[in-house]
Amino acid sequence: MKRVYSDLHLCADGDKMELFSRAVGKASKLGYTLIAVPFRKFSEEQIRQARQTCDRCNMDFASRVDLRPRTPEELIGFLRKLRRRFDVVAVMCESKSVARQAAKDRRVDLLNFPQPDFRRGFFDAAEAELASNCLASLEIDVKLLLTLEGPARIRLLSSLRREAATAREFHVPVVISSGISDEMLMRRPRELAALASLFDLSKGEACEAVSKNPMAIVKRNREKLSSRFVAPGVMIIRRGRNS
Repeated sequence: MKRVYSDLHLCADGDKMELFSRAVGKASKLGYTLIAVPFRKFSEEQIRQARQTCDRCNMDFASRVDLRPRTPEELIGFLRKLRRRFDVVAVMCESKSVARQAAKDRRVDLLNFPQPDFRRGFFDAAEAELASNCLASLEIDVKLLLTLEGPARIRLLSSLRREAATAREFHVPVVISSGISDEMLMRRPRELAALASLFDLSKGEACEAVSKNPMAIVKRNREKLSSRFVAPGVMIIRRGRNS
């Protein structure tokens, strides 16, 4: 069966529709079927325009928000306000307390651990165990792999190997995304999967990380946002005449 490929973190600038359109067109040519783009402004009009642009390129569009809370309480407030407005909710985990809260909250789809300081790895066994009991996946952006050089890239790979091994041990799904805003750095989905071999994902795991795993997140959330949704696994097929 033909794989359907996704990039859940294409950081195209939705404020500049010409650049956004070019990025969408290139993603389509590279072989992606679905992209998710994070929005800084929570504008329904902006999301509508982005969706129309993707439709013209036969691309499925998923709205995404990247949350950067400073405290667990701030994260809870963001989720209460924004969860039902977006197809994908990611938390950029920049502190241990936020990472723990995000991992145990079933409203969070993606745990993203930015790597400005490779000695501060927050995705450990504690976060992985919490995530395995909820719905969160570990998202790994390849942007830094393409832009860093020398010792910095070596330290990044060491950190990613630890995170990927921890995710595997606790059966936490891994999602490989680009995290890229520069059109020149965009890569084919199989090239993203090939980069995953650098941090010890098998060929099968890497392919699922750019196809099956991200698609499962979007499908699950779209079902929940549907007016027909009742509970996980329960949907209204047909309403009675008096409903």
